[in-house]
Amino acid sequence: MLSGILTTSLFLGAAFAAQPSTSSSSPTVVCVAGQCLEGYTNTTIGATLSASGAATSLLLLPGEYTSTTNPSLLHDLLTSSSASISSSPGFDANVSLPLNLALQPGVAVYPQANYSGQATFAQLPSTPSNTTSKISPGSLAISSNVWVALSGSSTSDRVIFWDSVPDASQLPGSASGLAQLLDIQSAACSPPCAGAGVCSAAGTCTCPPGFNGTSCETCAPGFFGPTCQACPADCATCDDGMTGSGRCLVPVIKNAPATCNCLNGVCGSDGSCTCNAGWTTGTNGTACAKCADGFFLNSEGNCEICGLGCTACADGNGACITCKSGFTQNGNDRTQCIATQGTTSTGTVCPDGSFSNGASCQPCSPLCQTCSGPTSNDCIICGAGKYSFNGNCVGADGNGVCDGSSLVADNNKHECDTCPSKCTSCEYPSFNVASTIDQVQCTGCLPGFVLSKGKCVDSCPSGTFLDPKDNVTCTACDSSCSSCAGSSTFCLTCANNQLAANGKCVASCPSNTFSSSGQCVTCHPDCATCSGSSFNQCTSCPADRPVLTNGRCLPTCSKSQFFDKTSTSCQACDASCSSCSGAGPSNCLACSSSSQVLRGGTCKTASCSSNSSVISGLGICLSDLVVVPPPSSTQSGSPLPSITGIDTPISTSNNSNTTVVKRSLKWWEILLMALGCAFIFVCFLMCWRRRMRKRRAAATAHFAAAKNLNHTKSWRYRLVRFGEKLFGHRKGQRWMMPKEHDDIRLEKLRVAEDARFDRDLEKQRVAEDERHQRDLARLRESSLRHDREMEKLIGAYEYSRAGSSRAPSPLPSLRDYDGDRHSHKASSKGSDHGRVTHDLQQESLYSQVTGQPRRAPEPRQPVRNAADLLPSRFSNTTTYSSWLTPDPGPVPAMPVHSAPTPAQEYARSVSQLGQHPPAESPPQRGAYWLQPTNTGGSRNPFLR
Repeated sequence: MLSGILTTSLFLGAAFAAQPSTSSSSPTVVCVAGQCLEGYTNTTIGATLSASGAATSLLLLPGEYTSTTNPSLLHDLLTSSSASISSSPGFDANVSLPLNLALQPGVAVYPQANYSGQATFAQLPSTPSNTTSKISPGSLAISSNVWVALSGSSTSDRVIFWDSVPDASQLPGSASGLAQLLDIQSAACSPPCAGAGVCSAAGTCTCPPGFNGTSCETCAPGFFGPTCQACPADCATCDDGMTGSGRCLVPVIKNAPATCNCLNGVCGSDGSCTCNAGWTTGTNGTACAKCADGFFLNSEGNCEICGLGCTACADGNGACITCKSGFTQNGNDRTQCIATQGTTSTGTVCPDGSFSNGASCQPCSPLCQTCSGPTSNDCIICGAGKYSFNGNCVGADGNGVCDGSSLVADNNKHECDTCPSKCTSCEYPSFNVASTIDQVQCTGCLPGFVLSKGKCVDSCPSGTFLDPKDNVTCTACDSSCSSCAGSSTFCLTCANNQLAANGKCVASCPSNTFSSSGQCVTCHPDCATCSGSSFNQCTSCPADRPVLTNGRCLPTCSKSQFFDKTSTSCQACDASCSSCSGAGPSNCLACSSSSQVLRGGTCKTASCSSNSSVISGLGICLSDLVVVPPPSSTQSGSPLPSITGIDTPISTSNNSNTTVVKRSLKWWEILLMALGCAFIFVCFLMCWRRRMRKRRAAATAHFAAAKNLNHTKSWRYRLVRFGEKLFGHRKGQRWMMPKEHDDIRLEKLRVAEDARFDRDLEKQRVAEDERHQRDLARLRESSLRHDREMEKLIGAYEYSRAGSSRAPSPLPSLRDYDGDRHSHKASSKGSDHGRVTHDLQQESLYSQVTGQPRRAPEPRQPVRNAADLLPSRFSNTTTYSSWLTPDPGPVPAMPVHSAPTPAQEYARSVSQLGQHPPAESPPQRGAYWLQPTNTGGSRNPFLR
């Protein structure tokens, strides 16, 4: 197909048409982005740019051009309103900027070096092709991400080109003499396409009809073989797939019973169903779904005829349910009805073969064995060789088929019986009077069933195949085959442990096949040999796809590699090569450095003149494409015309067509931008506020819906609300407050009542706290009052109890010890419990005065909790034992003695007179006993 793709495209305009014949004598301006040269050239690659009023037209080489591309001449033509462009073959350009002038996916073949002469363009094919096209390239222009396979005229070695070739004579010797174009493919697909697919420039695999898969590696359902052919038209299912043979497995079923809602019948062209004998429409409406009257369903699913004389019988065993008139059911065999024997008027029983006419017995018709009348229609049991059918006795042919029907003779029932349910016709293999109904074999089947050994089955059993002559009969395979298809000798599997290869039984699989389940399966078309049927299970590769990578056979290595036939693997190119045909620096097909060009297969430094450089994608200097004569040349040709702007950059003056000036913004521009930003911010705030209002309104509506408060508002209310939204209103003051609903009013009352209840509860709590403080204060006051009363009670003991004159008591005064008692109380004032416990442990008044222990228990009140005790006049709190007994504590304090009072000194002196203690002995409390002594003049201070 490449011969058809490689068509000569003549897309040159008027200037291009005249250029090849006049280029040697007419100067041309050739431009790339950033530079133009005026001179003589034969180059035709690219496009011609022209404009009305321009000094000259320009030949644009491939590249990208914008409105700021230098020089000025090129810029003026690119931005001209009257610019027009004419593309060479393979280029499709227009003057819209930016202009990306690039070769379309494919290859442009130029007959001369330096991309000269009239080009022939071959685009990227859409379908794979194994055909070749003859070429004679002087140079090649190859589009990006596309590779081309070429070969010489006398060799079949493939050379893969990834880059443009400016001069085919500069290629290495291994790539010289190119004469055939073998293949063009894109490298954009990952993973690469299979052999049947074609990679498009977009990076997807394009599959031809019949192929399927992301890489076009398999056949679509209903297609088979390496080329994915369609299965036969009359075949519903065939042996499909890449490794399939295309043999028909399931033929197309025409007029299947299911197409006309039929079960045991044949569909007609008008959609009607013709039932097999013994069948009728079922209760669910399905045609031929149940047994007709006079038939019963046996255990094999067939409708059999009931016995003679039986009008209705039961399914399964055929027991007669209703007998005809004149018949009675046989007691020994309930499937039979016995005819009542005829008797004459005198009671004589008529023998078989006769009937009673009343007066005598008369012979039956010759067709009858027993009868009820003289005609053949009166037969009960037909005679020899005759069988009952619709009340008549009919004969049978040599196959046992009843005359005038598709029924077969039943020697046991003496009737014509039905064929099996899926049979359209049946017969006996060799019919005679000894034949039984179970010997009947089908000769025709309903559509969708096949005939195997006289029975209609769903599919042919193992060891047989469907005869393609009628697509009905299952025929036995040859003895050498375990299974076959199409014919008895085309083996799918073989006996005696042999392998089936292309229908033959062999001992080992041939090349390009592999063994699987007793068969030799063909490898994928991409593989030469394989271990499986997939396209990534190759073990060796064919010549057109020589690269074996991860089980796949690919047509080429990557761009920076070459295929080494010796090692059958991809090897890296030399570092100086962008692509190559062999090892070393002398087999380069293109150079990796942008400052080198190809010379005899070797990359050498470019010697570009006129301040030019190597053109990207073309591999040649601009100065090598354009011959610029020196100014001192004396050649006969006219000098080059002077063209303005050919080497000057873009002007930024006011009179230039295009001005590119960078300047700072003015104050009003900055102000406008700031105002714009502020306006956008205000709009955002308004939108946000509007959104929040809508959300609040939605929440309010939801609450109103829950409380059943949705009421239709009047037009006045809506008008007022619109005015409030437009002009605003004070919070809580609206022009037209709606009347509160009873539920809202009750809700407000409930909230107010809850608040009042909380306030009352708080007041009650504060009052309780105040009352508790008052009770504590009264308790403390009562305690103090009790203390004062006790002080008065103690003061009464300061007077003598002798006599009634109330004279002062001779006993020492105890008042001075009252301070000790009060100091002790003060020390324990911080804990009422400690004070009460201490008072309960004090000695009685008797013990304090006499120093002797009490002889009787002290009166005490019951104590429930020592912390709750109050001072009592009957408890030890009324005694003065606290100043007689030291205060117990964890650390005993040092006794502190104050200055003795006169009463104390008197008591001490009395004690010293009776016991004569040492003068330095300190007085001890309660350790003395007072005795009356006549002292004469008394020194008792209490009597003073």
